[in-house]
Amino acid sequence: MTDIKPSSQSILLAAGGTGGHLFPAFALAQELGRRGITVDLMTDMRGDRYGGNFPARNVYQVPAATIASRNPFAVAKTGLTLSRGIAAAYKLLGEIKPAVVIGFGGYPTFPPMLAARARGIPTALHEQNAVLGRANTMLAKRVAAIATSFQNVKSLDGPLAAKVRFTGNPVRDIVIEAAKQPYAAPTATSPFSLVVFGGSQGARFFSDCVPPALASMATELRQKLFVVQQARAEDVARVEAAYRAAGVRANVSPFFANLPAEIAKSQLVIGRAGASTIAELTVIGRPSILVPLPHALDNDQLLNATRLADAGGAICIAQSELTPARLAKDLATLMQSPSDLVGAAAAAKSQGRPDAVARLASLVEELMQRRTA
Repeated sequence: MTDIKPSSQSILLAAGGTGGHLFPAFALAQELGRRGITVDLMTDMRGDRYGGNFPARNVYQVPAATIASRNPFAVAKTGLTLSRGIAAAYKLLGEIKPAVVIGFGGYPTFPPMLAARARGIPTALHEQNAVLGRANTMLAKRVAAIATSFQNVKSLDGPLAAKVRFTGNPVRDIVIEAAKQPYAAPTATSPFSLVVFGGSQGARFFSDCVPPALASMATELRQKLFVVQQARAEDVARVEAAYRAAGVRANVSPFFANLPAEIAKSQLVIGRAGASTIAELTVIGRPSILVPLPHALDNDQLLNATRLADAGGAICIAQSELTPARLAKDLATLMQSPSDLVGAAAAAKSQGRPDAVARLASLVEELMQRRTA
C-alpha cells in the first residue's frame, strides 16, 4: 500500500467482489487514470482475485456480508459485520478524502457508501443489470445519480427516475481491443469456434450439458468444432476426456486470462447472462446462446438475456429446457446457417456501448465539479 495523499482529484470506487461488479469498476479506473484522476478501490475479501492488477492507487478490503437469510441470528450476524465495515470505511474515508464515491453494487458497497454519506461525500451508483439490484435499491435514495447499463431498468421509476443517467456498462480495455476483430462467418471448410463459459455458478451445468450434446452431433459437425470451455478445476479432467472420446478438439481450463480475445475468435458463444457477459458480447459483437442463472431473486439474468434476444443478438433458453438433445439440435441448425449467425453478430454489435466508460467517467467528473462549485 502506498502512502495516502488526500486530493480533491481522487475518486473511491466501491464494488462487490465478483467480476460482474468489479469489471466495470476496473474499466472506469482505467479511463479515470487516463484523465489524470487518482483512483482507490474498496471491496470485500473476494476482491483478492482481481485486486492484484486493479488499476488503483490502493485496494482496501472492508468487512461485508450479504443478507442471505431471515433467521434472526443470521440477520444479527450480518448487521454486526456491516457495522464493522462501515466503521472501517468511515475511518479510511477520513484519510483518503475522495471527492466522490461511486458504487457498483453488491452488499460490499454498503459500508463505503453509507460511510461516505455520513462524511458528506457525494455518491453515485452504477447499475449493471436490467433490474435494480437489492443492494442498489436500498442505496438509491441516498445518492446523487444512478448510471445505468440499459435505457430502461426495472424498479427505477418515480422519484428515482430523475437521478438516472444512461451510460451503458463499461468494458475493460482488453474488450475494446478484442472488438476490433471482425466477425468471421463460418464456412463449409473452416473450423467452427465455440466458446463456453458460465462463471462460478454456471460452469458445472455447462460441463454436464455441453460435452454430451456435442458427442451426439453428426461426425462432420464434430470434426469442425474447436471448443474453448471454462470448467471448474474438479471438472476439467472429465470434460477433456468426454471431448477426446467424442473426437472434438477442445481447450478446457478453469480460467482464461484473456477471455475477450477468445470470444472475438469465436463463431458462437454459450454462456450465462450476467451484465458483464452481455456488455462484452455486444461490444465485441458475437452471437450467443444464453442460459440465465435460474432461481435468481431479481431475475436479472433473464431480463438481461431477454433484452439481447429481442434485439436478435442471442437465443435465450431456460436452464430447465436445455437438455443435451435440445442443445445438439440447436447447434447443428446454427452451424449450418451461417447467414443467421452473421445477422445475430451484427444485431449483438448494434446493442454494444463501447463509449460507456467515457460516458460514466464524464458523469464522475461532473459530480466532482459540482462539489467544487
